[in-house]
Amino acid sequence: MSIEPLSPGLQRCPWAGDDPLYKDYHDHEWGRPVTGDTQLFEKICLEGFQCGLSWITILRKRERFRQVFHRFDIAQVAAMSEADSQILLQDPGIIRHRGKIAATINNARQALAVQQEFGSLAAYFWRFEPPPEHRPADLSWETLRRIGQTEASAALSKDLRRRGFSFVGPTTCYAFMQAMGLVNDHVDGCFCREEVEAERSVLVRPA
Repeated sequence: MSIEPLSPGLQRCPWAGDDPLYKDYHDHEWGRPVTGDTQLFEKICLEGFQCGLSWITILRKRERFRQVFHRFDIAQVAAMSEADSQILLQDPGIIRHRGKIAATINNARQALAVQQEFGSLAAYFWRFEPPPEHRPADLSWETLRRIGQTEASAALSKDLRRRGFSFVGPTTCYAFMQAMGLVNDHVDGCFCREEVEAERSVLVRPA
């Protein structure tokens, strides 16, 4: 994978580093608003798998995760059995963590209930988008590195756990909100920041 060099004066968020896979994810996915249930479900599950690990570890295994979890089709994941879990525990292409695998299947079942209640998973998640005044005015890397969770991510985490989801702590939920565009945390000066803000400005929030 080759990433075109940026024009002089442009920069990326520092966390993107030098890994081409990470740069591509930063440039084309991270922070861009998502309203598709499958993508949202995939991300909340993979954020759970990330707990205790780096995101690049998950990103390198993402395609295999998609293969074994039916492209994160919620109904198909919800129908997976204990026998399926045992098979996944032997698959070196994913993170072989019994609790996280079980959580993914469980969370799919809870997601079906959320879809029934709210009409879509997207309508549920976007209810937790924080108002602009709750966001820091200074979006420097130094500021964002200190933010592990927010009032909005804590509220989302609490509500998800009340609904029976697992591996959805406030920090995990904040990372999910950042990645799915519920907040724009590209740092000041990052070339993606204005692009993401433009996408968010015209986004029709799911209801």
